[in-house]
Amino acid sequence: MSGYVLHLNQEENIVLGSGAVRRLIEWRNGDAALLYLCLARRGASEPEKLRAELGWNDRQFTAAENALRSMGLIGPEVPAAATAPEHRPEPAPAPETDLSEYSREDVMGKLESDASFARLLREVERKLGRLSEPSVRKLLGLYDYLGLPADVIYLLVNHCAELKAERHGEGRLPTMHEIEKEGYHWARQELFSYAAADAYLRHLREQRSHFPEYMEVLGMGGRAAVAGEEKYLRAWVEMGFPPETVAIAYDKTMLKCHEFKWPYCNGILKRWHAKGLHTPEEVRTENAPPQATKETGKSRNAWMKDYY
Repeated sequence: MSGYVLHLNQEENIVLGSGAVRRLIEWRNGDAALLYLCLARRGASEPEKLRAELGWNDRQFTAAENALRSMGLIGPEVPAAATAPEHRPEPAPAPETDLSEYSREDVMGKLESDASFARLLREVERKLGRLSEPSVRKLLGLYDYLGLPADVIYLLVNHCAELKAERHGEGRLPTMHEIEKEGYHWARQELFSYAAADAYLRHLREQRSHFPEYMEVLGMGGRAAVAGEEKYLRAWVEMGFPPETVAIAYDKTMLKCHEFKWPYCNGILKRWHAKGLHTPEEVRTENAPPQATKETGKSRNAWMKDYY
């Protein structure tokens, strides 16, 4: 048998992402694949109508529905738009797993069939310059495998470009590997809509506005924090420490370690946070040595005064 040809007219064409097709094949669940095709053709529809169209009982429908959920192809509520899931129940895998590898044919097919992806590629190349073929495949992985919408990916690219310029100087551009890595982080945060991604970036900008003050009291005010340092700075903002308290933790770190060590300083601040100590006054009160009061001295010698 040489192969198969699907005879569909233009009105019957349904475009399926290669990542979704790959997952359907790997699971080898015919009912799940049939339900997915039904959803892809209809979009959102009531479960009762889908069951009637497929001629299934409740048990068969629920089993297929749960299989699609396990694959991450539909969200927690059914029916859902199968071609653009807004929720992924499982954490996105790390980029090192190479689950988003696409062939040249996959890329060309997507560019021809999906105007949104073609437009995204043009805008990203306008921002970063001409992309290599492996970089275009990574971009398709973000769009097709992870399910990040085009507008969210463009926010992601601009965010990575801003960070790169801030840390390494104007004119430095992020690599697609760096963008892909951050994209997997966004997927784990479930930033599958423009509103969610925009709110995340605004929160991030508000956090990062405090970083220069922290870097100043740590004696590093002449440069921006690197990615590994930002992890600690972000935690300190979340815990609610003002720079003055961080300065006290810095002094204690230097006194103990004779050099600044991020983990040790972070450990001090975490202990204070657990005790509810955040302001310099609270920290100093907690660490103040006990002192004998005048009242104690008076009571000890009171009998002598009374005697005389």
